[in-house]
Amino acid sequence: MDATLSVIIPALNEADTLPSLLADLNVQKDVKLEIIVADGGSTDETLALCRPFDPVIVSAPRGRARQLNAGFRKAAGDSLLFIHADTRIEDPGLLAAAMAHWHTVLATAGHDRIAGHFPLRFTRSDARHSVFFRYAEGKTHFNRVNTTNGDQGFLLKRSFFEGLGGFDESQHFLEDQKLAEKIRQRGRWITLPGHLYTSGRRFETEGHHRRYILMSMLMALYSTGRTEFFDRAKNIYLSQNETGYLPLTPYFAAAVKMFIFDLGIAGSIRAWFYIGRYIRQNSWQMFYFFDVLFRFPEKNREIKKGYPFLSFHDTYFWPLTNNTLCDAINTCISFFWFMLVLAPFFLIADTLHALISCFRR
Repeated sequence: MDATLSVIIPALNEADTLPSLLADLNVQKDVKLEIIVADGGSTDETLALCRPFDPVIVSAPRGRARQLNAGFRKAAGDSLLFIHADTRIEDPGLLAAAMAHWHTVLATAGHDRIAGHFPLRFTRSDARHSVFFRYAEGKTHFNRVNTTNGDQGFLLKRSFFEGLGGFDESQHFLEDQKLAEKIRQRGRWITLPGHLYTSGRRFETEGHHRRYILMSMLMALYSTGRTEFFDRAKNIYLSQNETGYLPLTPYFAAAVKMFIFDLGIAGSIRAWFYIGRYIRQNSWQMFYFFDVLFRFPEKNREIKKGYPFLSFHDTYFWPLTNNTLCDAINTCISFFWFMLVLAPFFLIADTLHALISCFRR
């Protein structure tokens, strides 16, 4: 087993969260850790508060991908764990158990292209929206496309990470999902034992439905190759520590401008078809939602019995709808839902919010 696990943490003004994570790492048992904080120019007490834990501190240009890659270049371990600064680890044996499980799978596979991630639990300030959080937490147990992100931690071999080319630095978001899907294409994901705890602050402050709609929109446009949207939206997206009310109108406006000015009629038709196909390919999430709504996973932990709606999707619905005709039908539904329902609704909602905010001042 590797002697050292290099834990790489990107940080930017994380004085409220990073010391707690470092304290959690400091009490991990039966594992040798090298802790690297890749700072993107914090202006608060982040670095002063983390120095007592004696991590390796790396200065990097702001941007999570740049910071993670800079942290990797300083890492000495052959095993890497990338985690976020607002992560909490409650079990002092978590990393040792994860490493043991991961190495067992690596030995069986006979190659280094195995990456592990943890299931998540959200720390929340209140008990509202419990169905949504159960849904979001449950998805992190799976290894389906687009269900793995940086909050879950990425555990992988140095050689595999190097072969993947590191994190994509071309944008200020989606760096974790991009790497996750590269791993899925070239290797294999496994779910590690235990849980990481992560802050639900972004969902709570921005609105859980708004944040989830934005995440779905970003993933759909990225997965279908719509780089034009990200060129238009690159100055809109805010970093984790700048959360607040999340207006979606700028994102919808960027998408509409992309369809009108960048793609033209023929290009827009093709783009909508691929978006419709992508959404249809993720139809399992709707079925899984009903499993969560009726709490089947909690009543029975066995997957086949615990997820009856999801099992129905995989056994019957998916084979029936996995064709071009259903892609075309879903394209039409997606287009009209986006253009005639979502975009106008959030334009009105964001306008009203702005007016109310002005009156309150």
